[in-house]
Amino acid sequence: MTPRSLRSWTRGKATPSPASRERIDAAYWWRRRENLIRSGWLVRHLDNDGRGCRMEIYPVDQSHVDTRYSRSLSDRSITVRYIWPDLVSAWAARGGAMVDEIWDDVITDLDSDYAAYAYVSAVGIGA
Repeated sequence: MTPRSLRSWTRGKATPSPASRERIDAAYWWRRRENLIRSGWLVRHLDNDGRGCRMEIYPVDQSHVDTRYSRSLSDRSITVRYIWPDLVSAWAARGGAMVDEIWDDVITDLDSDYAAYAYVSAVGIGA
């Protein structure tokens, strides 16, 4: 994107192409993510003054697994505390190994069934 293109877009003389709109959208969300991390807002929000946040854990879809080998797993919900600064830092640094290590700490709170949630299809944060 050039300054000339930007001027013509803002003056209404032209509209961004679909490819340009995708790049603009990606840049916006990247900058927003960086600002949430840099400002510390995301950590404060998730930490919730030490009360933490509710996390919903959705197990891996086992519909394609032979019934002899599949397990009956339900969605789980736990309150997660004290990990948010480390988790957000690892996420910001794209540190997959650290995120995995923190995830292992989170799922140990699921008692004896924690190994079944080592791999999940989705995680929801009640923020």
